[in-house]
Amino acid sequence: MRLSTKGRFAVTALIDMGLRENTGPVSLADIAVRHQISLSYLEQVFSRLRQCKLVERTRGPGGGYSLARGAENISVADIIGAVEGRRSADDASANPAQPGAAAAMTADLWATLSAQMTAHMQSISLRSLVSEQRAKGVQVEPRPVRRGVYTKPAPLRTTAPNSVFALAGTL
Repeated sequence: MRLSTKGRFAVTALIDMGLRENTGPVSLADIAVRHQISLSYLEQVFSRLRQCKLVERTRGPGGGYSLARGAENISVADIIGAVEGRRSADDASANPAQPGAAAAMTADLWATLSAQMTAHMQSISLRSLVSEQRAKGVQVEPRPVRRGVYTKPAPLRTTAPNSVFALAGTL
């Protein structure tokens, strides 16, 4: 299993969503601003997360992404596997730069290491990562309440004359 920036960003974004799961869908633009991640890059990452049914998209005003299932049912291995693509241990251990004998000498080591790393990541749930962030004191700002599309502005009260003639009368 590969570990890259794409996987790190995916885990970060899902922790952010887990912290805000009770506030409704979270927009990718908000996540991008909070974590200084390119919005177009996040869109690519979330496309893969959506294909693997880890997140759901809500369209329209107030839309965004939400977790497709409970945070306790999503593991770090699920997230990494979704964005990096699942690879077998043989693919991960094969190194074309090494000759056949040298690759065979370390193949068991890399296969074992990959299996242990995958097992460890399977044991870490998104819920535990969210709980760790809350224990560290991470504050989630309340979502602004938006009622309706248009609100009528308050009437403007002024004491200034409303015409040129009234203005001349005051001079």
